[in-house]
Amino acid sequence: MKKFFEEFKEFALKGNVMDMAIGVIIGAAFGNIVSSLTDSFINPLIALICGGNSEDGVKIGGQFVINGVAFDYGSFLSAVINFLIIALVLFCMLKAVNGAVEKAASLKKKEEAAAEPTTKICPKCQSEINIKATKCPCCTADLDA
Repeated sequence: MKKFFEEFKEFALKGNVMDMAIGVIIGAAFGNIVSSLTDSFINPLIALICGGNSEDGVKIGGQFVINGVAFDYGSFLSAVINFLIIALVLFCMLKAVNGAVEKAASLKKKEEAAAEPTTKICPKCQSEINIKATKCPCCTADLDA
């Protein structure tokens, strides 16, 4: 059961899965902006072109009216602000997740580096010497590179 959760965690924290999830969420938020733009500006423009009659320039809480057609700019601005907030929060979350993944990778790399040998045995005198040595300090034998 523990292995199952480890595999699931590895799958869920892969960059592709996180990027896809963020893309879906931002796509939904962007969809709200587009639908708000359509409902608040494009549809009223079409209605204005087709005709309408009322007082021009009357402001109604986040709207303005031209020839009886209400342009709801408040709803559109709200959708844009919601999108920006969602994008900022997701950016911060992704940055935190990527930071955690990089730290885990860094720790794993350090463990692997620590596991590598730092010494070797001289073939002539069998003394322990530095792995980078080209000449044995004990017997002065030349070592293979």
